[in-house]
Amino acid sequence: MNHPSLNHPMDHHQTLQAHLASQGADADCAAVIEALADAARELARQIAIAPLSGVDEGAATVNTDGDIQKALDIVADNLMREALRRAPVAGILSEEGDRPETVNEAAPLCVAIDPLDGSSNLQNNISVGTIFSIRPRGRDVLSTFFEPGTAQRAAGFFVYGPQTCLVLAIDHRVDLYVLHPTLHEFILAKSGIRIPQDTPEFAINASNRRHWSGTVRNYVDECLSGAAGPRGRDFNMRWIASLVAEAYRILMRGGVFLYPADSRPGYREGRLRLVYEAHPMALIMEWAGGSASSGRARILELSARSPHQRAPLIMGDVRLVRDVDQLHEGVEPLFETSDAPLFARRGLFR
Repeated sequence: MNHPSLNHPMDHHQTLQAHLASQGADADCAAVIEALADAARELARQIAIAPLSGVDEGAATVNTDGDIQKALDIVADNLMREALRRAPVAGILSEEGDRPETVNEAAPLCVAIDPLDGSSNLQNNISVGTIFSIRPRGRDVLSTFFEPGTAQRAAGFFVYGPQTCLVLAIDHRVDLYVLHPTLHEFILAKSGIRIPQDTPEFAINASNRRHWSGTVRNYVDECLSGAAGPRGRDFNMRWIASLVAEAYRILMRGGVFLYPADSRPGYREGRLRLVYEAHPMALIMEWAGGSASSGRARILELSARSPHQRAPLIMGDVRLVRDVDQLHEGVEPLFETSDAPLFARRGLFR
């Protein structure tokens, strides 16, 4: 609901709930988004006081997929699950669980979620986030998550940083909401976000150069060669090591982000999870006028072979993503199999 205390210059802004209603958003989808927003408010509070409460000092463990799991990862997972169990959700696939959880088989939607992306950055006070994908339930909960990314109804991410904010892709538009610190409501800040075009900026972890394919090395070298090189412009390089922060920067500034497959064990199919990282980011990028690719295929057309399937991800400005794709044309993949033609058409479970 709108609050009379939102005085100028914010008096024309709407709460998340009010804006979704005014745009005619599907009621079930809106209920899921509002449930996630409720959980994000509490998670933002817990992150803010973590150095004082000691929750970030708990011993790290390893989750079922081999990733380091901090105490706040578990807190975030519990908060998101509890909120989603009160929403019209049939099943939840979380990074912190081995298999999807069935909540209510008769409910219309399923949610894939990374409850706390970038938790290793917390000790350095760098932005972290929650990434989610909302899908219509298929013939059963498990098979829903093996549908291509084009099946998504909505997607988004929360950023817990200087501001707590929500980037939401729904009904073919991308909107930005900011959590008001005294009203404790997500307030619409920008509607219809479009990625700025032709920003000469790329983001990649350059310390992994020795592991990259020749194609990726060639692209980065062309950017680094500046105005005298084949790209004809001086590029800036960025790397935050936080997927939500990288995506937010692209939405605000433009440019391209690369997290390719490489030769290291565990990275040969890419490192990011397809269903709850690459798929939602791809939907956000495309609906904001950008693009997302594995380097060889459109991310939204890929289907997972397993719940925690990994994939390469190149996302951002359409032209810059296309430049990377063109360098991959005619070059046999050295590492990745997740973007092979079979999986671009269908998953093994369908």
